[in-house]
Amino acid sequence: METINGKLLNWASILDAQTREQAVKTSKLPFIYPHLALMPDAHLGRGATVGSVIPTLHAIMPAAVGVDIGCGMISVRTQYPLKELPKDRKKLREGIERAIPLSAGHNNRKVLATAEPRIAELRRLAAKAGFNPGQYVEKWDLQLGSLGSGNHFIEVCADETDAVWLFLHSGSRGIGNKIAQHHIGVAQHVVTKNKVYLPDPDLAYLEEGTPQFDRYIAELRWAQHFALLNREEMMDRVSTQFGNWVGGPVQELERINCHHNFTQQETHYGKSVWVSRKGAIKAEHGDPGLIPGSMGTASYVVEGLGNPASLNSSPHGAGREYSRNAARKAFSLEELKKAMRGIEFRASEAFIDEIPAAYKPIDQVMADARDLVAIRHKLRQLVNVKGN
Repeated sequence: METINGKLLNWASILDAQTREQAVKTSKLPFIYPHLALMPDAHLGRGATVGSVIPTLHAIMPAAVGVDIGCGMISVRTQYPLKELPKDRKKLREGIERAIPLSAGHNNRKVLATAEPRIAELRRLAAKAGFNPGQYVEKWDLQLGSLGSGNHFIEVCADETDAVWLFLHSGSRGIGNKIAQHHIGVAQHVVTKNKVYLPDPDLAYLEEGTPQFDRYIAELRWAQHFALLNREEMMDRVSTQFGNWVGGPVQELERINCHHNFTQQETHYGKSVWVSRKGAIKAEHGDPGLIPGSMGTASYVVEGLGNPASLNSSPHGAGREYSRNAARKAFSLEELKKAMRGIEFRASEAFIDEIPAAYKPIDQVMADARDLVAIRHKLRQLVNVKGN
């Protein structure tokens, strides 16, 4: 761990100058307390750095939570050993691709029976929060159980004992994005009206005790729960497809569901603060967590160590070294195929920007996080599903 200044602690051994400068700017805001914690996967983000833990007194920056509110991971350990799986993994991949809408803008055609109780729960929560999600996305209910694109994925993996795991990464989809964008705009309007100078307009904040703050928190919590239920809905569908493929139902020996774009009130260094984890997971002592690498590399099932300097947090993944545009220029489809050798996936130029070489080496990230989490399992990929 490196102390960059009195308000910024850094766990990233791989850190470019732009990302470092962005984190320094954020750490100097007057309501940061006690300090900003930069995780090993830190990389440039909108306003605030992805892979940062940002504790604030009586204020929240919506962009520091992230535009994919509640984005996170879910994983299930099955009862199946690797040796009992069928050889034709393409059949499983195609079954998952049929069962779950992939890619940006792709939703369910109708609300499936498995999703109905989750949609009903979300409607009740929205009514309790005093808002209508339809004001942001008319058919938001059709997004529940859809993956999205970018670094979101569905995978089947095996751990060091050859136990088979189901693993996926997704968030609150278009509805969460619309909610986030709206409140970022509200925060920018408020600070402009109050003539507050900020080093970046995306660091605009809402003050606790104001109607704008209360409205953001209510809708943010709803979106966080949407994201959690979205992952659960998809995992149920993945489990069904896996069971059909392997020839028997899945017994869930363990299920972990954790998000990494969220905010909540916690007590640190003697004060109650809002902790926004943007690309970071909560890692209090004993907390189960999931830290995936990029497609084609290892993922980790971990347990939090409760490091107080990190505000009880850990990284959420590998973290980008190349921007998406830079990766598309630097790498080829053939290089992607080579990196994915032995893993069943859909080979497409659409995924070049997700090539493992575009990310930090996950094993280095985990080495940097050795005082943040303990490794329980190391997973290797068997099947990878992504959206364009």
